[in-house]
Formats: sequence, structure tokens, C-alpha cells
Amino acid sequence: MFTREVSLHVRAEASLERLHARIRVCTRCVDAGLLKHARPIVAGSILDRIAIVGQAPGAVELSTGQPFSGRSGAELRRWLARAGIDEDHLPYRTAITKCFPGKSAAGGGDRRPSPAEIGLCAPWLQEELALLRPRVILLVGGLAIERFWGKMSLEVAVGTSRRIEGVTYIALPHPSGASRWLNDARHRLLLTRALAKVSRAVRTLDNGASEQRIRDERPTHGRR
Repeated sequence: MFTREVSLHVRAEASLERLHARIRVCTRCVDAGLLKHARPIVAGSILDRIAIVGQAPGAVELSTGQPFSGRSGAELRRWLARAGIDEDHLPYRTAITKCFPGKSAAGGGDRRPSPAEIGLCAPWLQEELALLRPRVILLVGGLAIERFWGKMSLEVAVGTSRRIEGVTYIALPHPSGASRWLNDARHRLLLTRALAKVSRAVRTLDNGASEQRIRDERPTHGRR
């Protein structure tokens, strides 16, 4: 039985690697005239039981090729550490759209991906989550929250969670330094409440069956 489980993990990891390879050569938005350049970015392992879904990569991620690797990523890592997730157990990291959308014409941060870009990229996210089957999904920022829960304010969403078809969704604000949302003490309290929910979800995974740990530690090939 153990050998069979390892074999299943090896095949699943290989499937995820093939999916990542397909994502990284995607040019749908360039072909549609929505972007000048395509550089899809995604990272994670089939072993991950938690997934982070953000808005889109930023300029730093464009240069590193790793999601959440800029200042926003450093802040997000600090949040995760507060919730009990260390650097060795960083969750699966993806986004609503996989390419850097460019800077906002109005200034104040990166451009929000257009509905057309979101639509073209949506099948990739669906395939990722269907293959990964995470037990917890962290929705980082308004666009990710809207994608799964519908349009609502951060004040309503952050600090809350929903359980849908066995998956726990937890809403977080975006950690971007361009955002002023966390300047409000009431909003920081909502973040603290959200991270407490993440912490409880992590403890539930780690205290549950082996397939529900924060990361499945059974041996497999191709581990990052």
C-alpha cells in the first residue's frame, strides 16, 4: 500500500510539473494584444496542502521568476510566520493571472489585470487547484477574494473564512506597500483576526490525518 501511495504521489508531482511547464510557455494574453510580453510565474509542490492565490506577479517577481519574492512577498512571509508557517513550509503560490500586468497608469502600484486577462488565465488556476486539491486556500487581495467569493469590500472579507466543498478559504489583504488599507488600526485588527484563522487551519492540518498536513511529507521524486 505504501509503495502504491508513493507511486501516486510521483505521478501527481509529474503532472503538476507538466502543468507548470505549459503555464510558463503560455502567450494567450500576448496573442490577444493584452500584454506586450509573457512571463508566467508559479511555484509549488504537489505536497502542499495550503495554496496562496494572489492577484498577479510584480516587477520583482518578473526578474526572479518566483511568486511573492518582492517587498510584498517579504511582508506576506512575515504574516505567514505569525500564523505558524515558516520558510521551509511556504505554501503553493499562484495568482489570478500569471504574468506581470505592468504599472498602473494612474500610479500607486501595479495595474489590476483586466477582465479579459482574468478570463484567459482562469483555466490555468482551475487546473492547478484541481490537481493540487489544497485543504486551505488563502485569498490575498481584493481580486482573489472577488474571484472566489464575489465582489465585496476588504472590510467585509478580511478576518472571515468560508468552508466550501471541504476546502477552507481565508481572506487576507494584499501586503503591497502601495496599499494604504493597513494604515487604519481597525484594518490591522482584521488582519490579526485573519492570521488567527490561518493559524487554526494550520494546526488542524498538522493534527489531522497524514494527507491533511500543511505539507504531505511522504517520499516522492521531484520534490523542490
